[in-house]
Amino acid sequence: MAKSAITLPLLFILLTFIDVSSSASMVFNVVTFGAKPDGVTDSTAAFLKAWQGACGSVASATVVVPTGTFLLKPITFGGPCKSKLKFQVTGTVVAPTDYRSFGSSGYWILFNKVNRFSLVGGTFDARGDGFWSCRKSGQSCPPGVRSISFNSAKDVVISGVKSMNSQVSHMTLNGCTNVAVRNIRLVAPGNSPNTDGFTVQFSTGITLTGSTVQTGDDCVAIGPGTRNFLISKLACGPGHGVSIGSLAKQLNEDGVENVTLSSSVFTGTQNGVRIKSWARPSTGFVRNVFFQNLIMKNVQNPIIIDQNYCPSNLGCPTEHSGVKISQVTYKNIQGTSATQQAMKLACSKSNPCTGITLQDIKLTYNKGTPATSYCFNAVGKNLGVIQPTSCLNR
Repeated sequence: MAKSAITLPLLFILLTFIDVSSSASMVFNVVTFGAKPDGVTDSTAAFLKAWQGACGSVASATVVVPTGTFLLKPITFGGPCKSKLKFQVTGTVVAPTDYRSFGSSGYWILFNKVNRFSLVGGTFDARGDGFWSCRKSGQSCPPGVRSISFNSAKDVVISGVKSMNSQVSHMTLNGCTNVAVRNIRLVAPGNSPNTDGFTVQFSTGITLTGSTVQTGDDCVAIGPGTRNFLISKLACGPGHGVSIGSLAKQLNEDGVENVTLSSSVFTGTQNGVRIKSWARPSTGFVRNVFFQNLIMKNVQNPIIIDQNYCPSNLGCPTEHSGVKISQVTYKNIQGTSATQQAMKLACSKSNPCTGITLQDIKLTYNKGTPATSYCFNAVGKNLGVIQPTSCLNR
């Protein structure tokens, strides 16, 4: 009996110790694998080795990028991994200054098929100014790379990340499910070409909260196949606003539905909230969209639907869009418009926008000249005070 009384507590302690140790996160510091925090030495191989170790760990693992500046060439962090994985960045990661060294890869940092994954902290500087200069000069330039991309990822958290000076898009989600993005900053000069901030397509269950986007193109670009996307507490500007589209790039194209943007501020942007489609046939659609509780500060085109998009009048044989837009609500949108036409709902010649709701809109142009609205083939209802005067067909 005495022997049993001693053995059982010891066995309990031993089992407890094993359980705790097996659940502890394994740490893979990139410096341990040879990364140099000098901003000059190529640390790509070291980052990849640290990733491979963490991804192959049966226990939850953390890749650590400590204080310092790390030079990283194009890299793919591939999954799926064996366990839950965190990528914790304290320092700064920079891209090569020679934009031609990227070739036509399309990516700088790609997370592919990761799940139960979190990217936390850090600054990612793509140093895109040389690439922008090439584009502005009219030279023959590479296509450019997206800074941080997630392809076919699931159950992901992205928090506290700063992306600077992207060549093209700062952060892209493609084919992803259940991704929570919070407190990120995406920053590039307002005149940097095609530098979209946050881009989503073919993805579902995405949230973007408490974030700031200051860039040269769309703050948020919502592409085909996006469903159940919630954006809140976004600070946008400079930039081109929040855009659904361009859609109808392809004849057979997935639709966009269940998108909500709320409690956000637009400052000096080219557009506020926009839905845009090419003026050509498409099987696509946009439905169940809510734009609510928004403030516009000197914004061009605060509310706009443009279904006649056709740059240089090329590639639009029928001159009308097949994309069907329905059940779109604009509620409690207030502020100032930099253009007299504060509201433009220019829908397809062949497919009217239906179920449009305007509620409690107050947009002003300047003290001497009232703002105006324009509608074409837009059908819906008005609730509360609408300023400028609504032009919806009922």
